[in-house]
Amino acid sequence: QVQLVESGGGLVQAGGSLRLSCAASGRTFSSYGMGWFRQAPGKQREFVASISSSGSSTHYTDSVKGRFTISRDNAKNTVYLQMNSLKPEDTAIYYCAAARTAYGATYGSFGSWGQGIQVTVSS
Repeated sequence: QVQLVESGGGLVQAGGSLRLSCAASGRTFSSYGMGWFRQAPGKQREFVASISSSGSSTHYTDSVKGRFTISRDNAKNTVYLQMNSLKPEDTAIYYCAAARTAYGATYGSFGSWGQGIQVTVSS
């Protein structure tokens, strides 16, 4: 089992930037893929981005392409989500997730979840 702790959320104005971090423990970090999901009020949790265990492959949902960047530092057991040009519709609770294998891109691919962190973008 993997333990995940997110940090870096908060309130930002539209057009601003935030960087989320997720620290992992419990399994060899470089052996599994990582992802970010988000859930807005009244909506289902949705996929945002994922990265392979080595960091060589990434995948994004269309609405964040060109604005968000997922990355990882395997020496620090940490995955990041750099969010630029933020929009009010990016407001949500963001969840870090660990994949069951070296890469995951769907909800069912992920077996461990963080507690979530709030990101609020004001207009």
